[in-house]
Amino acid sequence: MSIDEAMLERIEKRYAEGVTSVQILDVFASHGVPFSEATLRKYVQLGLLPRSKRVGRKGKHQGSQGIYPVGVVRQILRIKEMMARDLTIEQIQTQFLFIRSDLQQLEQTLGTIFGKLEGVVKERRKVAGTDVVARQVDQARELGSDLVSKLEAIEERLVSRSQLERVVAS
Repeated sequence: MSIDEAMLERIEKRYAEGVTSVQILDVFASHGVPFSEATLRKYVQLGLLPRSKRVGRKGKHQGSQGIYPVGVVRQILRIKEMMARDLTIEQIQTQFLFIRSDLQQLEQTLGTIFGKLEGVVKERRKVAGTDVVARQVDQARELGSDLVSKLEAIEERLVSRSQLERVVAS
């Protein structure tokens, strides 16, 4: 079994704030796609997937849990597809996903920064000039999003070129 585009979009919407390792494993298990916790850890250690971000749980003495960006579900499927085409993990690391985890880390960092800025703006909403700052934060968030999208497009073009070169060489 596999996970189609419509289902991926539903998963991304449902887990927009991030997904735990248990939820990742549940998604794959519920769609009949073999994937284990050991493989998840291995992919993270090899840099194929971003590290989880520790997020505190609500409630007294609840501790924290690791949250991955929901995009890891797509990334895992992409890695599995490449491995099914007989690519080695080393080839995937160097030729295909060479900046993917960096991009996801950038996206997480930008999200944290903008969250903090928006929190401060919200606290100071009655201070003169806060509306201007709020608009600047919104504009900066949009620029950050555009930057990440453009970098992803560049990587995708390089990946497509690498795939094409591999097909031509075989």
